Amino acid sequence: MIRKMASSATCIFCKIVKGEIPCFKLVETEKTLAFLDIQPLSRGHALVIPKHHGEKLADIPDDSLSELLPIAKKLAIASGAVDYNILQNNGKLAHQEVGHVHVHMIPKPNEKEGLIVGWPQQATDMEALKKLHAEIKEKL
Repeated sequence: MIRKMASSATCIFCKIVKGEIPCFKLVETEKTLAFLDIQPLSRGHALVIPKHHGEKLADIPDDSLSELLPIAKKLAIASGAVDYNILQNNGKLAHQEVGHVHVHMIPKPNEKEGLIVGWPQQATDMEALKKLHAEIKEKL
């Protein structure tokens, strides 16, 4: 059975999947494409995308997501990276630049190259956390 993948005529990643825009292809399967990032944060920075178009993770069917992390893992190993980040952003406020789900594999060879992350931890209100826990569990 041949599946019809969702795509967007204006999406740069959909154009790459269709072969309308060239890329430095690393891995391609029926559901997934991986290629080098043309604006890398470090040597070996690669993207893994589902061929099914969707802006956010929740927009993609589960079966179209199944290869993203295994392929990112293979890329990390093949790149020789000892330290690396696997990153997936959803929405502009979360720093998503292209409106098509993608996973970054970003080698971190030193303090200056690769992803630079801030982590502004907040004080924990255990009662509020308990309520949040119940709210989320109810929806799962």
